[in-house]
Amino acid sequence: MTTFTIAGGCFWCLDAVYRTLQGVSEVVSGYTGGTVSNPSYEAVCTGTTGHAEAVQVTFDPAIIPAEVVLDVFFTLHDPRQLNRQGADVGTQYRSAMFFADDEQRVAFEAARDRAADYWDGTIVTTIEPLGAWFDAEEYHQDFFAKNPGQGYCLAVALPKVNKIRKSYAKYVLAS
Repeated sequence: MTTFTIAGGCFWCLDAVYRTLQGVSEVVSGYTGGTVSNPSYEAVCTGTTGHAEAVQVTFDPAIIPAEVVLDVFFTLHDPRQLNRQGADVGTQYRSAMFFADDEQRVAFEAARDRAADYWDGTIVTTIEPLGAWFDAEEYHQDFFAKNPGQGYCLAVALPKVNKIRKSYAKYVLAS
């Protein structure tokens, strides 16, 4: 099993998308990249902790290749937006990949290079060493499934889930 730590806007969207993919055994929403120990959601939302809303995606590369997991990341959010995704603004919504070792750093750089061929404009996704990880509060875990009628889920997360279902149909779990 392999675990990638990635951030691309609100973690609810990343969580919702990765839970639809074959070979993904766990998705945990949380915070990393900051300077405060054990931050709360409210503190991270202020943009003063330095943390990004992120997910840790654990998957079996024999079922879903690492390259696909990373390409999904660059498909589901706009990596050209600095410190924001749509209406979500602040460093906590930055596009970032947090590597656990040199092999991940190389894989992340390759994925960013592939994304540059897809997106017009400059990719601003940072590739940073993985520091301390803090799980988000329980109500953030699997938020989309728990709150399917919530406005943000309908307006923002669902279109991303549908985009990945269409673009990566081969890897989507059967409904």
